[in-house]
Amino acid sequence: MPPKRKAEASETKTKKAKKAVSTEEEATSDSPPAKASSNGTDFTSEAKNKDGKSWNLKISSWNVNGIRAWLKNNGIGYIGQEKPDVFCVQETKCGKEKIPKECENLDGYHSYFNSADKEGYAGTALFSKAKPLNVKYGIGIEKHDDEGRAITAEYDKYYVVTSYVPNSGKGLVRLNYRTREWDKDLLNYLKDLDSKKPVIWCGDLNIAHKPIDLANPKSNYNKTSGYTQAEIDEFSKVLESGFVDSFRHLYPEEKGAYSFWTYMGNARGKNVGWRLDYFVISERLVPNLCDNVIRSKVMGSDHCPIVLMLAM
Repeated sequence: MPPKRKAEASETKTKKAKKAVSTEEEATSDSPPAKASSNGTDFTSEAKNKDGKSWNLKISSWNVNGIRAWLKNNGIGYIGQEKPDVFCVQETKCGKEKIPKECENLDGYHSYFNSADKEGYAGTALFSKAKPLNVKYGIGIEKHDDEGRAITAEYDKYYVVTSYVPNSGKGLVRLNYRTREWDKDLLNYLKDLDSKKPVIWCGDLNIAHKPIDLANPKSNYNKTSGYTQAEIDEFSKVLESGFVDSFRHLYPEEKGAYSFWTYMGNARGKNVGWRLDYFVISERLVPNLCDNVIRSKVMGSDHCPIVLMLAM
C-alpha cells in the first residue's frame, strides 16, 4: 500500500482564480521554462502493494516542454535524483538530427526518440535501463504517426506506451480529430497490446477526466481543450475497456493534485492547475500497484513529473 501522505500537489492550497488556460500548445509557446529544481523533494519511497511486497519497478513520465530548453535548465539532474527504471518524455520539440548528445548518450540508459516531421513540435522519448525486447514508434497509422506522439517499449512481462495526446487546440479546432480519430485508434492499439501482455500507458494525455482533476471545472467545461464532454467520454471508454487510472485508484478523493500549470498569472504558485499526466494500467496490474506520485515540487517545465511504482 502507498504510505499515508498528502500528494505533493496538494501542499499549496488552491486559491480562487479566473479561468485557467488548459494545455501547453495553447498557453506556453512563448514562455520560458523554469530553472529545473527539486525544491527539497524526497525521492525515497517505502510503498508496497496490498500484499506487502515492496516496489521494484519505477517509471517516471514528464512533459518537458522542449527537451533542449529542459536540458539547458538542468532537467537531466532530475533523472539522477529519481533514478527511474524507465523515463518517458513528451513534447521534446526537437527533430531527430537535433537531439542533444547528452540525451542520446544518457549514462546508464538506452534512449529512443520519436520526433515529429514538423520541427519544434510535439515529439516523444523513452529512456530505459534495461534494453527493451522491441521498440515501436507511433501506433501504426500514418495519419497519426507524423507527429511523433507515441513510443512503445516491450519487456518480458509488460508493455510501456508513452504518448503525447493531441491537444484539441484553441477554439477546439482539433477536437473532432482528437476524439473521433486519434482517441479511437489509440484505444484499439492499447487493447491489441493488452491482449498479449499487460500495458502501462503514460504521458501527457491532455485530459482532466473528472471535476476534481482541475482547479476551475465550471468555467472550462466544454470551452477549453482537455475538459470537453467529448474528450471525457473517450477517456472513460479507455477505463471501461480493462484499464485503470492508477492515481485515482489509489487516491479517489484527493484534491489539488495537478501536473500542469499555465505560466500565466502565477498559476503554479496558486496551484491553479490541471491533472493532465497519467499512468493508466491494465486491470491485471492493479495487484502490483504500490504508488503513483505527482512530483509537484520539481520544476523545469510547465508540467511536473509523475512516478509509478509497481511490485513486479
